[in-house]
Amino acid sequence: MTVGSISFHAAADALAGDGWCVVDDLLDASQVTALAAECAAMHDASLLQPAATGAERKLSTLRGDRTHWFATGAMSAPQQAFTDRLDALCGVLNRELMLGLVECESHYAVYRPGAVYARHRDRLRHSDARVVSAVFYLNADWRERDGGALRLYLADDAHRDILPQAGRLLLFLSERFEHEVLPATRDRMSIASWLRRRSSGVPL
Repeated sequence: MTVGSISFHAAADALAGDGWCVVDDLLDASQVTALAAECAAMHDASLLQPAATGAERKLSTLRGDRTHWFATGAMSAPQQAFTDRLDALCGVLNRELMLGLVECESHYAVYRPGAVYARHRDRLRHSDARVVSAVFYLNADWRERDGGALRLYLADDAHRDILPQAGRLLLFLSERFEHEVLPATRDRMSIASWLRRRSSGVPL
């Protein structure tokens, strides 16, 4: 489901029904531009690290992006503005869906041309803390021929491809949906986030 204008209430309804949605206009254009500029500058300065997978943060051939995690208490102004909006979203989701969300973790991700992230789920094997996955895109003037879609697998292995257009936020239930990142022909920038509850500590 696509939510055309910013409405956390509509997003909550979509998550309750379909389990996923796309929200446009999470931030204003200047805030998106500031995040994109910071991400690109950090990448150019080699401040992003090869991405890892799983709770053990192991390097893997499953994914080819480079990342930089947002540090609580030491965020830049653009990072803080983004995090504040996700915190507001968490508040609405808790009131309307009773998800028990207590925190958000986020990182920049840059995929060079041809890099992918193989089909996977975001829920970690030994933790149920991740409840909602959120991907915010930073790529201006992205075209379909640029590739780089996030392919979200729906029921009966049907899928929906979400192009990484700047200012677009994709939300989906972490446990429910497998997804993958398809190769792009240009650098692809995003912020990957997870809205988390306290883990039950019960192995999954």
